[in-house]
Amino acid sequence: MSGGSTDMTLAFELSALKRLAKPGTAFADARQWTEYVGVVSDEPTYVVTNFTRKRRIRQDFFSGPKSKRESLENVKSQFETDRHVFVGTGEADEELAAETGWEYLALEDAAAAADWELGEDGEDATAAGEPERDDWP
Repeated sequence: MSGGSTDMTLAFELSALKRLAKPGTAFADARQWTEYVGVVSDEPTYVVTNFTRKRRIRQDFFSGPKSKRESLENVKSQFETDRHVFVGTGEADEELAAETGWEYLALEDAAAAADWELGEDGEDATAAGEPERDDWP
């Protein structure tokens, strides 16, 4: 993604991140042009933690036990950047972004702009064929 301010906070909805072929690579790439990047979800904290840990994704923030709405509101108040962009997967995410004062970016548009590859069948390439790892923090 080129152009625009790098003074940005970027939040991926977990389902959007899961649709990427290489979510860890996309996350690392986003770090080059954002100040803060993290994951929000209505899923339990352990689901987000397990997904990011297995892919060695280091988040600046995550939902925790809060809803996506609460998370977006809290992140916006804590991370004072020029832009707050929410990468999501549908109309409900778009509406939530508007209601919480975030810019919405559809995953497909974000992937096209940043040259990220979308995965097939909702399973990222990183996890496919990789053994389960519960042995590291």
